[in-house]
Amino acid sequence: MAINEAKLNEFMGQFVGDIGAVMHALEGVENRLKTGALVADVGCGHGASTLIMAKAYPEARITGFDYHEPSIAHARKAAEEAGLGERVAFEVARAQDYPGKDYDFVAVFDCLHDMGDPVGAAAHVRKSLKPDGTWMIVEPFANDRLEDNLNPIGRIFYSASTFICTPASRSQEVGACLGAQAGEARIREVVTSGGFTRFRRATETPFNLVLEAKP
Repeated sequence: MAINEAKLNEFMGQFVGDIGAVMHALEGVENRLKTGALVADVGCGHGASTLIMAKAYPEARITGFDYHEPSIAHARKAAEEAGLGERVAFEVARAQDYPGKDYDFVAVFDCLHDMGDPVGAAAHVRKSLKPDGTWMIVEPFANDRLEDNLNPIGRIFYSASTFICTPASRSQEVGACLGAQAGEARIREVVTSGGFTRFRRATETPFNLVLEAKP
């Protein structure tokens, strides 16, 4: 199936919200991005989120990682077409063992719940960050109780999760099956199990929770 890159980037922008406002809500991240932060975008897929960050923060050094090789090939092509091929890199790697260390900032856009081993991913993010680095986890908006999610948006997420997110996680090692309506409390458990000591909700959009974790 052909993918319209402009439409994909437009959708990602609407789904995530104003990237500047999101980064501003994180403690100290925006200033680092403006002055050359080392960034990993884990689970980047076709690279839409990576390119959005690269366009907003031209001084940042960003590498997108994904375990799906065809997606990385597509991301590299998209970066070249956007004129960003010289300062954005893409590599095939899993969330549990992507290369590099001393990252200032690691981003995971809407994919932690798809991972088979989210705790393993959290532990590796912790290991790859600088001691004062930040991990941003963007997840579908969800309350912690099922009954509080029975609204139009929650029902869409539950439906998609049943047929896409949960089977994707189950097909991988561990198969945690968090699902797209895991909620903040469950994500906190994953993050702290991975070794992080600080966790908070930084901001939210109509569709997403933006969560911040620090070592």
